[in-house]
Amino acid sequence: MAAWCFSGTKIVAIGSNYRDHAAEMGKPVPAIPKIFLKAPSAVIGDGQAIVIPPRTQRVDHEAELAVVIGERASRVPRHAALDVVAGYTLCNDVTARDFQKEDGVFTRAKGFDTFCPLGPVLVTGIDPGNLGIRCYVNGVVRQQSRTDQMVFDVATLIAFVSDIMTLMPGDVISTGTPAGVGPLVPGDVVVVEIDGIGRLTNPVVARDDRARAE
Repeated sequence: MAAWCFSGTKIVAIGSNYRDHAAEMGKPVPAIPKIFLKAPSAVIGDGQAIVIPPRTQRVDHEAELAVVIGERASRVPRHAALDVVAGYTLCNDVTARDFQKEDGVFTRAKGFDTFCPLGPVLVTGIDPGNLGIRCYVNGVVRQQSRTDQMVFDVATLIAFVSDIMTLMPGDVISTGTPAGVGPLVPGDVVVVEIDGIGRLTNPVVARDDRARAE
């Protein structure tokens, strides 16, 4: 285990990768991984504040296992996919749920500054296939599952993504969230926890746009 901060070129996130989350969102279980990108400018670290933007009516937490790539990877076969992994960390794929529904695509809903807490450590030597994953808000469990409930496992995701785009050292694949996503409001403290990795903790605040308006 070592301290870690994001240094890659992109965050590739996976949608509907737990059957129970697909069900709670009213979506079918995907036949192939559903991928989208989160902006590097959305990244914050442990202890930094998630900022709720104005106009959105609902911002949700999404606890996820994050895979950090350790070497340039293009068209990696599934059987060799874990060889390109530098280690594993934690992600909170924060989402403006109303904007996601309004737009029908993910970029605005998931791209706001502070909407990608990552870290704070990089862990090696663990099996990503059966880890307990939890999310707490103000100490209350909101999400609780295991990574063996993923529709597509880590090796499959790396092979799929690297067949589309070259993965660079430091890039992150965030592997999807289980059921139990729910709203965050200013004053909350949200914690993502995964067995063998640790905790990612972030307070939640509101953005004050008065100065910008003036």
